[in-house]
Amino acid sequence: MASRVLLLLRQGVWAALTGGWYHDPDQSKFTNSCHLYLWLFLLLLPLALHLAFPPNAITVFFYCSSVTIFFTIIKLISYRLHLMFDKGEVIQQRPSRKKEKPNKDKEAISDHITNHKNTGNNGRINNGKTEEASRTLSTPPVHGSSRGQSINSHHSSGLLELPEQETVEDLKDNHSQEKKEEILESEKPSGPNAKQGKPDVQSQEHTSTSPGLTEPAKIPTLFQGSRQRQIIYRVTSQQDSSVLQVISGPETSVQDEMSVDAMHVFIDEHGEIKSCYLKSGNQKEGPFQHQPSNYDGFSHAGDIQSSSSSTTTSESQDPSSGDPVVSALQQQLLLMVARRTQSETPRHLSQDLEDSSCSSTQGKFNREQFYKFIIFPGKWIKVWYDRLTLLALLDRTEDVKENVLAVLLIVLVSLLGFLTLNRGFCKDMWVLLFCLVMASCQYSLLKSVQPDPASPIHGHNQIITYSRPIYFCVLCGLILLLDTGAKARYPPTYIVYGLKLFSPGSLQSARDFLIVFLYCFPAISLLGLFPQINTFCIYLLEQIDMLFFGGSAVSGMLSAVYSVARSASAAAVLHVFCFSAVKEPWSTQHIPALFSAFCGLLVALSYHLSRQSSDPSVLLSFIQCRLLHKFLHQNLEELAADPLPKKMKDSVKDILKSDLIICSVAAILSFAVSASTVFLSLRPFLSIVLFALAGTVGFVTHYLLPQLRKHHPWMWISHPVLKNKEYQQREVRDVAHLMWFERLYVWLQCFEKYILYPAIILNALTTDAFSISNYRRLGTHWDIFLMVIAGMKLLRTSFCNPVHQFTHLGFTVIFFHFDYKDISESFLLDFFMVSILFSKLGDLLHKLQFVMTYMAPWQMAWGSSFHVFAQLFAIPHSAMLFFQAFATSIFSTPLSPFLGSVIFITSYVRPVKFWEKNYNTRRVDNSNTRLVVQIEKDPGSDGNNLNSIFYEHLTRALQESLCGDLVLGRWGNYSSGDCFILASDYLNAFVHLIEIGNGLVTFQLRGLEFRGTYCQQREVEAITEGDEDDRGCCCCKPGHLLHLLSCNAAFNLRWLTWEITRAQYILEGYSIMDNNAATMLQVFDLRRILIRYYIKSIIYYMVTSPKLFSWIKNESLLKSLQPFAKWHYIERDLAMFNMNIDDDYVPCLQGITRASYCNVYLEWIQYCARKRQEPSKHLDSDEDSPLVTLSFALCILGRRALGTAAHNMALSLDSFLYGLHTLFKGDFRITAQDEWVFADIDLLHKVVAPALRMSLKLHQDQFTCPDEYEDPVVLYEAIQSFEKKVVICHEGDPAWRGAVLANKEELLTLRHVVDEGTDEYKVIMLHRSFLSFKVIKVNRECVRGLWAGQQQELIFLRNCNPERGSIQNHKQVLRNLISSSCDQPLGYPMYVSPLTTSYLGTHRQLKNVWSGPVTLDSVRAWFRAKWLRVRKDCDAAGQPGAGNSQDADGGGAPPVGGSSAPSGESRESSSEQPRKDGTRHRSPPEGTRTTGRRKGRTQSVQAPRVLSQTPPIPRSSGPTVDSHPAFLQTSTSVHELARRLSGSRLSPCTSAASLRSQPPPAPAAGHLSVRERAEALIRSSLGSSTSSTLSFLFGKRSFSSVLVISGLSAAEGGNTSDTQSSSSVNITLGPSARTTSQPARHFSEPCEPTEATEQGLLRDRHAAENLRVMCRRASQEDMGLDDTASQQSASDEQ
Repeated sequence: MASRVLLLLRQGVWAALTGGWYHDPDQSKFTNSCHLYLWLFLLLLPLALHLAFPPNAITVFFYCSSVTIFFTIIKLISYRLHLMFDKGEVIQQRPSRKKEKPNKDKEAISDHITNHKNTGNNGRINNGKTEEASRTLSTPPVHGSSRGQSINSHHSSGLLELPEQETVEDLKDNHSQEKKEEILESEKPSGPNAKQGKPDVQSQEHTSTSPGLTEPAKIPTLFQGSRQRQIIYRVTSQQDSSVLQVISGPETSVQDEMSVDAMHVFIDEHGEIKSCYLKSGNQKEGPFQHQPSNYDGFSHAGDIQSSSSSTTTSESQDPSSGDPVVSALQQQLLLMVARRTQSETPRHLSQDLEDSSCSSTQGKFNREQFYKFIIFPGKWIKVWYDRLTLLALLDRTEDVKENVLAVLLIVLVSLLGFLTLNRGFCKDMWVLLFCLVMASCQYSLLKSVQPDPASPIHGHNQIITYSRPIYFCVLCGLILLLDTGAKARYPPTYIVYGLKLFSPGSLQSARDFLIVFLYCFPAISLLGLFPQINTFCIYLLEQIDMLFFGGSAVSGMLSAVYSVARSASAAAVLHVFCFSAVKEPWSTQHIPALFSAFCGLLVALSYHLSRQSSDPSVLLSFIQCRLLHKFLHQNLEELAADPLPKKMKDSVKDILKSDLIICSVAAILSFAVSASTVFLSLRPFLSIVLFALAGTVGFVTHYLLPQLRKHHPWMWISHPVLKNKEYQQREVRDVAHLMWFERLYVWLQCFEKYILYPAIILNALTTDAFSISNYRRLGTHWDIFLMVIAGMKLLRTSFCNPVHQFTHLGFTVIFFHFDYKDISESFLLDFFMVSILFSKLGDLLHKLQFVMTYMAPWQMAWGSSFHVFAQLFAIPHSAMLFFQAFATSIFSTPLSPFLGSVIFITSYVRPVKFWEKNYNTRRVDNSNTRLVVQIEKDPGSDGNNLNSIFYEHLTRALQESLCGDLVLGRWGNYSSGDCFILASDYLNAFVHLIEIGNGLVTFQLRGLEFRGTYCQQREVEAITEGDEDDRGCCCCKPGHLLHLLSCNAAFNLRWLTWEITRAQYILEGYSIMDNNAATMLQVFDLRRILIRYYIKSIIYYMVTSPKLFSWIKNESLLKSLQPFAKWHYIERDLAMFNMNIDDDYVPCLQGITRASYCNVYLEWIQYCARKRQEPSKHLDSDEDSPLVTLSFALCILGRRALGTAAHNMALSLDSFLYGLHTLFKGDFRITAQDEWVFADIDLLHKVVAPALRMSLKLHQDQFTCPDEYEDPVVLYEAIQSFEKKVVICHEGDPAWRGAVLANKEELLTLRHVVDEGTDEYKVIMLHRSFLSFKVIKVNRECVRGLWAGQQQELIFLRNCNPERGSIQNHKQVLRNLISSSCDQPLGYPMYVSPLTTSYLGTHRQLKNVWSGPVTLDSVRAWFRAKWLRVRKDCDAAGQPGAGNSQDADGGGAPPVGGSSAPSGESRESSSEQPRKDGTRHRSPPEGTRTTGRRKGRTQSVQAPRVLSQTPPIPRSSGPTVDSHPAFLQTSTSVHELARRLSGSRLSPCTSAASLRSQPPPAPAAGHLSVRERAEALIRSSLGSSTSSTLSFLFGKRSFSSVLVISGLSAAEGGNTSDTQSSSSVNITLGPSARTTSQPARHFSEPCEPTEATEQGLLRDRHAAENLRVMCRRASQEDMGLDDTASQQSASDEQ
């Protein structure tokens, strides 16, 4: 603990104060000395120049130039050195020729031993690839960086110069003498330097050998569990040297290393060299097989992925110059591998960690190896250095651009800093402090603080390096500018709200404040208040767009630049219009047209900007698809794989098309209203009315209705006052019902957004513009600028989210019109400033609620002993705490608890999105893992990875419905940055709302673990348990009043940072059921059932396969299956088959025969074959058929594959489950006797594999219906049904994820769960259903504060304790839930979604409330329908009696966007019937009914031709009349008809027209003809009352249709008396007739659409109408109707 504190103080606190300089005892003296002198030079140089020389331009130039040259030289040398390490070569310094010749072999081995001791220099040398070694250094193995470095350093063999005479046999002899020479090693001295003496070769060779070699029997245990290993030696040939890199590891990628000049040596688990080959640049692969040799030891370096280098120098020959040289190099490399195998010994990891201190950073350079540092072409110097030491000395800049940027920042820091110093702002000791600040900023560009207190990521952060210099330059530049402005002679002065802006005094005060702030630069850096520069830029641009332009949050740097740019462009265009309108005075009687145009353009642009997302990627994708066909094809492929992006893009297209019309209409209406001078003529009464109306509507919409819908209204009532329909339901089976108060809420919002607030703002704009045109307060341009900005901001805010607008408006009116009327500038500017002020006050209230709830002494949750200690300092810290709360509210920064205690500190500024990194979860499955990983172990077998798909599906569901649900008020009041928790039985999702637009919401979902920690479970219980049963009041339990909470419950609810806004929130998802497979297959009988279904499924898939005939006619395949065709063939594999699980097993024969197989499964085979029968092909299915032979062979193969996967131990349950899971995921191990299946691999993929999965589904269902599948018919239909609707696959299969995201109805899988010591198999079944969630709104400042605290604690303070106090459960603030939702590795969420945008157009229920998008097509259709209606009305008026033929307007023309509002509201709701699967059955649109009626009319005209072909109908009695078709049954009851007409959404005319549109049924025996029924209908109507009764029953048009039919029937001739009597009975029966008749057809039943076009119907309309009139007159004459009746009917028609 003490060492960690010292490390934090040295590398964290002190380094943050000095800019990165600190003394590191782990580094060499040279490195620490360089750091110290560099920092002193940067500190003392400006101090000495300032004190010794006058503050003139020469001193500034000398200082800046000297510092710039100094930094340029350092950066250039550092860049060249790294370039040398990347592309250079290591040179081995050889001894003189005289000493080399007699002892060449011994010197080479001596050099090898020396290099082993000097491991630091050679451990990290790059092999010529620019980034390979540096990547290996920066990303150590999982075991830890220190251990990886020590092992790499230890096992980096130096120069290996092998003698040409030495062979493999010599090495074997040397190895056999190791034990004997080991005794001599202790007696013979051996120095590290081989040049000083010539000791014995064997003695020096074993100097570095540990006593581990004395026990060779223990060495092979290092390779247990490891497979064949590979060491790759890559040779890069140069002119005078060759660099050799050794890449060693159990999982070395062969594909990455199969490059030119690479030697590959394969070594098995016993340390034996199996093969070796060299692939050089001038030859192809030449394998060199080496005989196996039993070595007793092997290098332990292969167990750790490392990258080390060895060199060999040859001045006379090139290793790749020819084949002989390559062969010699092969032998030398092979001998080197063998020597490494013998000499290097395994070491314990603790010893490796102890040797890590002997790394290259100690400065112990190998003087025998060096690099060539080229100064000029042909001139170079020797460099004894390595990359790690250089990185410890100076930070690396990757490319030339970063070096140029660093030098430019150095110039700016030096220039601006020295100019500020020479201005005389600093005196005495403040000069030294200023020089220290400037030196820290300069030094951070050479060696930065890592990790920085404000760094958001672990490890080296390159961006944070440039933060200090940039902030210093900005502050110095502002100080110089403010000083220049303060010394101006005639500065412009502006008075706003009584404050003098830009006066010399105010500028001087601001300058002094910045100087003091600059003095505090080291302390501010230590506290981490300076974010990395890109985060600050995003935050600054976002705040500008939100506070001044009315925008919402942004998603990144590109989004921020795009948002501010489009807002500034719109403001510039509006400024031009407004300036042209108000530059000259105008009167109240006339408003300039330019100003009216400005008002219309302002409303239109504000509306359009509010409807667009801040992310320009969607628009860019549209442009790319339009211009580049390649992107179009890519998008089409993506849309084919996933339908949701297409739906989202269609929503964006609809928004753009709708905005084109809505903006035009809004601009025209705003122009007209502004030009009417209504705002100037009716002031101030219009303003008072608008203010009162806005306050009333806002109070009802945003306060009263949300409170009444809360789970605990006003935290006193125990249940919602306005309950949704699902409130009392325990299980939800449908989507949420649309309630009346939700409709009211939507319509009030629409009125408020689109009518009320635009009118208020246009009124204020007109009044302010009139004042500006006559009187300039701040100057014309400033006045216009403020007016434009205020109008745009207020309009965009009203369009996006007007939740708080009524409070802002009310305070503005009360404060500036009544309290302080004298300081008011203008209403628009007052409203603008109050909206900014109230947004900051809202943040302050949220922070105070979080702080006071967290510090409440009666609900403290101490997570550690430090929390108890910190509680004592909370009282004196309170004053500072509230000051921090006020300051952080101004800058919108988080206020985080330090280490989870009650001591709060301020964090750095962040955007609403909060996290700098775009982190989102990537699912691991078979599509992104290697095949060997899929076979050996399950990819992503952990439960979190597998369960993350449910959160991804939940994200999709929210993307479709979230925006609409927010508009309907189902989540309560919301704003940008709000955080919610969705809690259900097993899903706990954290939803962060980021961007709120007009019709769109951008959010991010974070899924928490299903089975979290103890602390998480306690907090989940806190948010799911109810408070209704609490009866306490202080210490007693007196109970509570009816429908009210108890005193204790109401008190506790007020001391929470979270609140339940809705208890029943319905989303479409999956219900998960998991069964333990061991329990289901424990008994042999249950396994027997599974095998039975397995075999039957194989038979089913084989018979139903489209390739069946090709299989049974394949001669080669049948030849392979000849043994299975013999009746005496017995399958006696005792390890695979046994009588316990196989139905066809014969105990006496100890195997399975064809006869026993047919005895059990022949009936099923023949049934499947009968179902497969095709007319053109005959399928033979008798006992001797090839079909039975193939099925027998496949069933044997399937069972043998299951037994092989179970390791031939099928009787063991664990082995059986292992084999079942292996086959379920598709891993089939085919034995030699079953290789016939490879004749067509579809036999495995399309028959055996799906059969096994289907058998698991059938086995699951047999528990509910044990004997149901014994019937072949039921079983066949079940398999067919499951094949269509059930997705059965492994969770690692990408098809599983696709099926879940495609919202398939049912899924099934077999999961292998290995977690916390458990090893079990579970059958997971998913059923699509509707899930009920609790919606909990969490204080957003609480979330931001806890997130910021976790980031600082884990990254800067380096607290890696998994049980730290800051994540312990705290029910009042949900500390554990919030902390665990952080980005990894700070938190541990199961799933983190990308930023997802939900659009309003994808919500299904909102179309019932208002119309869809207004597009040109919908407008064209609307106008066309209206025109046709007007035209037909005119035609009907011009021709007497022709009015009956109008039908196009019977149901009303389709309104713009789909339905009219509000009258279309009830019609849409009645036409949409919810189903169980969540879809809706919609009745045909209005246009379809119109065409249907036209077809019915056409058929009625052609009825005589049809009726003339029918035989005469005999007379029918009364009971027979009741069975008439629905044509007249619907009219039997006046009461029923009246009830339907009153309840239907169609008018009586529409219903009658729909009735008439039905084609006349063909008359049959016992039924009356159409003519008889029509005549009876008319006579009965004349006998009972006037024809107005029939007009009431059928409507005017329907009555005319009856007359037409009667006329057509009369044209045939014949007696009508029978029909008259029968029809009279049918009509006079009344309501009693319906009790015995068949159910009547509904009036609004959809009609069959006609095939005739619209033009053809219009052309034939006049002829049809004339024909109807003639037929009606003829029928009247034939039936003897008097003129009075005909006139009455004509009048009723009209």
